[in-house]
Amino acid sequence: MNNPALVLRELTRSFGPVEAVRELSFQVQRGELFGIVGPDGAGKTSTLRMLAGVLPPSSGDAEVLGTSVARDPEGVKPHIAYMSQRFGLYTDLTVRENIEFYADLYRVPRADRPARLERLYRFSNLGEFQNRLAGQLSGGMKQKLGLCCALVHHPEILLLDEPTFGVDPISRRDLWLILHQMIGEGMTIVISTSYLDEAERCDRVALLHQGRVLALAPPAELQRSLGGVLLAVQAADPRRASATLRTVEGVVSAALFGHTVHVLLRDPSAEARVVAALAESGNAVHDRQRVAASLEDVFIDLVNAGNAHAQ
Repeated sequence: MNNPALVLRELTRSFGPVEAVRELSFQVQRGELFGIVGPDGAGKTSTLRMLAGVLPPSSGDAEVLGTSVARDPEGVKPHIAYMSQRFGLYTDLTVRENIEFYADLYRVPRADRPARLERLYRFSNLGEFQNRLAGQLSGGMKQKLGLCCALVHHPEILLLDEPTFGVDPISRRDLWLILHQMIGEGMTIVISTSYLDEAERCDRVALLHQGRVLALAPPAELQRSLGGVLLAVQAADPRRASATLRTVEGVVSAALFGHTVHVLLRDPSAEARVVAALAESGNAVHDRQRVAASLEDVFIDLVNAGNAHAQ
C-alpha cells in the first residue's frame, strides 16, 4: 500500500446547486486496474476530469503520483493519458496521421516512434487501416485508435471514461485485451463504466451513486457480501412478476435482468411465498433457480438499502 498512484481526499465537485461528486476518499495502487462504476449521473466523468487536471475540484483534493490536482493541475498531465467519451480524433486525418499528431503533442522522440507505432498497430489490429481516414472507421475501431493515441507516450496512468460505450462486442473484447496487456506491463488504469458485467474484470471497484461511494472492494468480495438467497425466476410476464414480488413478505428486491427476474430473499423460507404469489397472480413460472450474485445485484441492493435508510 506504499506510494499509491492516486490518492483522493474528500474530492468534491459542484455545478451550481448540484453536487456531482461528494467527498470521494480512496486510493488507487500502482499497477492496479481500478473501476469507477455507476449509472449515468453518478459522477464518473467529473471524477476522471478532476483526476486528469482539466476540471478543478470545488473542495478536497487528489494527488496523482504525488502531484496535487488542485494546486498543480498542469504538473499532473505529463504522467497521464486521459481518454474522454468523445476522444478528440481528427476525422480528416488518417489513422497514422492521428497517432503521429498525438506523438507530436506528447513530444515522443522521433527515434522511438517506429517501434511504438508497430507495437500499437500490432495489438490494436489497426496496421492494415493506417492509411484510412479516421472518419471512415467503425465505432469500435475509432475507440481503438483513440486508445493508441492515448498510449503513444507510454503514460504511467491511463484514465478512460466509458471507452466501451456503444462499442460492438468484438471490439469491446479487443479493448479489454489491450488494457490487461498494459496492466501486465505495470501501467495503472482507472476506467469508468456503467456496464457492471465489465466492472467484474477490475482488480477493485468503487460503486458510485449520486456522487458518493456506496462500496469499494474487489468485485468478488462485493459479490460475496450480498446476504441471503438470490433467485433467478423466469415467468410468463417478467415485468409483472417483478412488480408482484416486490410486495411479497421476505423479498428484499426484485429486479429485471433481461427476461429473468432476480429476487433477493434474506430468509430462504420466503421462496415458497414467491412461488405462491406468482401462482395466485396467474403468472406462470417456467423456471427458478438459486444463482450467485452479480455486481449488478450488489449495486441494486446497496441503492435500495440507501434509499430505505434515507426515508
